[in-house]
Amino acid sequence: MNAFLPYIIGAVVGGVVFGVIGIVAGWNRRKSAAEREIGSAEDEAKRIVNDAYKSAESKKREALLEAKEEIHKARNEYEREEKERRADLQKQERRLQQKEETLDRKTDNIEKKEEQLTEKMAKLDAVQAETEQIKRSQLEMLERISGYTAEEAKSYLITQLEAEVTHESAMKVKEIEARFKEEADTRAREIISLAIQRCAADHVAEATVSVVPLPNDEMKGRIIGREGRNIRTLETMTGVDLIIDDTPEAITVSCFDPVRREIARLALEKLILDGRIHPARIEEMVEKAKREVDATIKAEGERAIFETNVHGLHPELVKLLGRMRYRTSYGQNVLNHSIEVSHVAGLLAAEIGADVAQAKRAGLLHDLGKSIDHEVEGSHVQIGVELARKYRENEQVIHAIQAHHNDVEAKTIVACLVQAADAISAARPGARRENLENYIKRLEQLEEITSSFHGVEKSYAIQAGREVRIMIKPELVNEDQMVLLARDIAKKIEEEMEYPGQIKVNLIRETKAVEYAK
Repeated sequence: MNAFLPYIIGAVVGGVVFGVIGIVAGWNRRKSAAEREIGSAEDEAKRIVNDAYKSAESKKREALLEAKEEIHKARNEYEREEKERRADLQKQERRLQQKEETLDRKTDNIEKKEEQLTEKMAKLDAVQAETEQIKRSQLEMLERISGYTAEEAKSYLITQLEAEVTHESAMKVKEIEARFKEEADTRAREIISLAIQRCAADHVAEATVSVVPLPNDEMKGRIIGREGRNIRTLETMTGVDLIIDDTPEAITVSCFDPVRREIARLALEKLILDGRIHPARIEEMVEKAKREVDATIKAEGERAIFETNVHGLHPELVKLLGRMRYRTSYGQNVLNHSIEVSHVAGLLAAEIGADVAQAKRAGLLHDLGKSIDHEVEGSHVQIGVELARKYRENEQVIHAIQAHHNDVEAKTIVACLVQAADAISAARPGARRENLENYIKRLEQLEEITSSFHGVEKSYAIQAGREVRIMIKPELVNEDQMVLLARDIAKKIEEEMEYPGQIKVNLIRETKAVEYAK
C-alpha cells in the first residue's frame, strides 16, 4: 500500500492541475465572448443615439415651422380684430358725440321752459292771492247778507239734505217693500195653502203623566205591598214616580222620560191583569214591558219612514225616530209632528221645484235630538246635528237640522223649507199648548223689546202675542222715520225671540190738539 501512495498522490495532483487549467481556459473563452457582445451592444447603442438625434432635429425643425405659421395666423387675426374694434370705437364716439349735442339742445330747451314756468307760477300765485281775497270778501258779504256764518250755513245745508235723503229713502223702501210683499205674499199664500190642504192632520194633546185604571181600590194596597216593597221595586226598576192618592180606582205614573213612563205603565197593567204582585214578578213584567216598548219603537220608526217614503236611513236613526213616539213638546207628539213637517216640506219643495226627497228627509229628522235630549246634555238642535253626523247623513240635512230654529243662518232652500214646515206644523190650531208662565214671559219679552226703542211711548202685545201695537211719540218720530223704525223693531224681535208663525208690528202715530172755547 505504501509503495503505491506516491503514485496516487501524483495522480490526484495531476488531476487537480488539469482541472484548474481547464477552468482557466473556459473562463478566458467566456470573457472573450462577453467582450465581443459588449462591443456589438455599444455599436448598436451609438447607432440608436445617432438615429434619435437625427429624428429630434427633424421634429424640432417641423415644430418651429408650425409655430411660426401659428404666430403668423394669430398676428393676422389680431390685426383684423384690432381694425374692427377701432372701427366700432369710432362709430360709438360719433354716436356719443351726437347724443351730447342732442342733450345740449334739450338742456337749453328745458332751461327755457323752466324760465317760462317760473314766470307762469309767479303769475298764478298772484292770481290765486287775488282770488282768495275776492273769495274772502264775497264770503264776508254773504255772511252779512244771510246772517249765517260758514259753519252755520254748512250745518243748515247738511240738515236739509239729511231730511230730504231720509224722506226719499223711506219712500223708496216703502215702494220696494210694498211691491215685493204684494208679489211674495200672494205666491207664498198659494204655496202654503196648497201644502196645508194636501196634508191635513189631527192633533191630540198629550200629557206628561199616564193614568193606569184599577179594578178596585184594594189593588192600591197590593201594588204598594208590605212596607212598600212592591212600589219601591217598580219605581227602582223603571225610574218613575207612582202617585197613589185619593183618586178612585186609578194610579198616576209620572216621569220626565216618556219611554220609562210607558214601560212602567205597561208593566203595571200586566201586573194588575196577572194579579200576582211581588218583587220577582215585577222584575219579570218590567223586562217584558221593555221588550214590548223596544218592538214598538222599531215599528213606529219603520212606520214613519214608510209614511214619508224616506229610505236609506241608518237602523239606529230608525230606532231614534221610534223613540219620539213617546216624546211630546208643548203637548204635541214629536213623531207625528216630524212626519207632518216631512210631508209639508216635501209639498212645499214640489211647489217651488226644489229637491223633494231631500226636503222630506230633512223634515223627518229635524227634531231628531228630542229623542234623547232627556239623557244627553245640550239643546235638541245640537244633539240632532251630532247624531246626524255620527250616522253620516247628508250635509244639507245636517244644515237643515242646525238651522231650523235659527241657531245658524239658513243657507239652502231645504233649510228654509224645513223652517217654514216646522212653523206651520207647530202653529196649527190645537197643535201645541203653552203653560201660563211661558205664555206670560213671551208677551212680557215682546213688550220689553218694543218699548226699548227711542220714540216709543207705550207698547201692547195683543192677539195672543201675534201682534204688537206700538204708540209713537209724534214729536220724536216723523212719518218717514216710522217705516225705518218698524223695520228695526221687527228685526230685533226676530233676533231675540223664538215664536211660531209671525208677529205683526203695528206702529201708531197720533197728534192731538185740545182747546176750550169760553
